[in-house]
Amino acid sequence: MPTPIKMPALSPTMEEGTLAKWLVKPGDKVEAGDIMAEIETDKATMEFEAVDEGTIASIAVDEGSEGVKVGTVIAMLAEEGEDLDEAAAAAPEGGDTAAESKSDSEPDAKAEPAKAAPRKSAEPARTPVEVDTKAPAAPKDDSGERIIASPLARRIAEQKGVDLANVTGSGPRGRIVKADVEGAEDGKASAPAKQDATAEMAEPRTPSKTPAESEYGAPYEEEKLTNVRKVIARRLTESKQQVPHYYLAVDVRLDAMLDLRKQLNAGLEADGVKLSVNDLLIKALARALMRVPQCNVSFQGDTIHRYKRADVSVAVAAPTGLITPIITEADTKGLAAISTTMKELAEKAREGKLQPHEYQGGTASLSNLGMFGIKQFDAVINPPQGMIMAVGAGEQRPYVVDGALQVATVMTASGSFDHRAIDGADGAQLMEAFKQLCENPMGLVV
Repeated sequence: MPTPIKMPALSPTMEEGTLAKWLVKPGDKVEAGDIMAEIETDKATMEFEAVDEGTIASIAVDEGSEGVKVGTVIAMLAEEGEDLDEAAAAAPEGGDTAAESKSDSEPDAKAEPAKAAPRKSAEPARTPVEVDTKAPAAPKDDSGERIIASPLARRIAEQKGVDLANVTGSGPRGRIVKADVEGAEDGKASAPAKQDATAEMAEPRTPSKTPAESEYGAPYEEEKLTNVRKVIARRLTESKQQVPHYYLAVDVRLDAMLDLRKQLNAGLEADGVKLSVNDLLIKALARALMRVPQCNVSFQGDTIHRYKRADVSVAVAAPTGLITPIITEADTKGLAAISTTMKELAEKAREGKLQPHEYQGGTASLSNLGMFGIKQFDAVINPPQGMIMAVGAGEQRPYVVDGALQVATVMTASGSFDHRAIDGADGAQLMEAFKQLCENPMGLVV
């Protein structure tokens, strides 16, 4: 019997997501492990793999559909030997209705699987129409080609006596959706319906207004927020509103660290490993957290969690927004292992392939904008973590060494601390430990 493919929960906190892109189409055969779709969660864009083998009979949720609830039927999978039309018609009505609602950019209400989500629009409520639980088989045009239409659209067309061969679909790839059929007169074809929100979302950065329509004078384009950007906005707003930040900065002389890096890279060249300054800074922060455990904490309301190891979250700029993959056990991990792991995680972050355990958690964070020439900045804490270290560029500056003015490579590091969990004196000790480890970097390799 046909198998419904449902919207998966790709993270522990995921309740709904955006079906960003389909990588399969009706008629495609899939095997367990094949990538079928890209789904945007509240954290990142992730790949969705097939669990069973079979043939895609129908797709119930168009790509670009937002707010698709976990458990919603998004496609139907036919087993070997099953008729694809019959398998497509077996799609539960609730799953298709949810998809249609999303295609029309309407909010989805929590409803039982067999009931359609209520429409929230300015239109007067319509009297419910009883329909069969199964859609009619997919129709074909005069040339024998299958007409692409959603199961719900086929059911409505049958009730209204509309010939789908004469209907122009407004969905992605010409798919006929509910709005196309509802706009048709009984027994006649419909004019092309206004392109639905799903089709518009499939082309990001489409202007919602032309420059001439801007009421503020300056031309602009309106870009819809992704789920990731919405979460970033919400969490960082909450952080600045609810977390009492305080900031401590130190200047760090990097000459000894740069010399050590050069020596280590010469020895690691044969292994294909090349350490970056950021790799050494990750290690320095992890070791500093273990030296000053009062800062290796998170605020949990009525309690504080004190961690026995340092898992450092490292800020990475991905196409969908900022994400922080984690170097676990960075305090005991070797520099070569940190470098290799960081490169792998950064690449996965940019490709949207991070798994939840690779970016959820962390005991403290590191953000480095030195590669952009930024001298100093204050970062926003990522709750419930208690601190984040922001580092700028290493640059040649006048510096007093042993009472004499010299030219040295100096970097400014700024720590942001949650005053609910970390006192000022403890934060100062952490900054001192971080500076000492960077300026005496042999402590990072033993």
